[in-house]
Amino acid sequence: MEKATINSPLGRISLEGDKDGISSIKFEGETISVSEKIPENLKAAVTQLEAYFSGQRTTFQLRLNPKGTEFQKKVWNELLQIPFGKTTSYQSVANRLGDPKVIRAAASANGKNPIAIIIPCHRIIGSDGSLTGYAGGLQRKKWLLDHESPVKQGELF
Repeated sequence: MEKATINSPLGRISLEGDKDGISSIKFEGETISVSEKIPENLKAAVTQLEAYFSGQRTTFQLRLNPKGTEFQKKVWNELLQIPFGKTTSYQSVANRLGDPKVIRAAASANGKNPIAIIIPCHRIIGSDGSLTGYAGGLQRKKWLLDHESPVKQGELF
């Protein structure tokens, strides 16, 4: 498994993966050092994340290889269907999985998503439109949603 850590507008982000795909992208503390060299199997992910953060990319074309249960992988595949700039609820994800009663299990799987940003668990909000928990912290979730918003707030003065 190859690893790298990069800087982003949200702090340091670590990536893990190999020839089979990206298996982890997570937020790190500032005590983690930025990688001097990016391993070959992670270069496309780093390039695409940099383009995303600069506003030049709205989708990712990467091979993903998240580790999880079959149910978690179903939830993560549903998350991949949420378009850039859109949000949905846990209930909607459960409904799309075919069983409205799996809402808690879907929420749990969402929280265990190992590939932040690319598998867009940040696009899940409460049914009432509120920001709900996010493993990377609500301030990062808000930043990501604002970054993806089709309506950009300008300066008033």
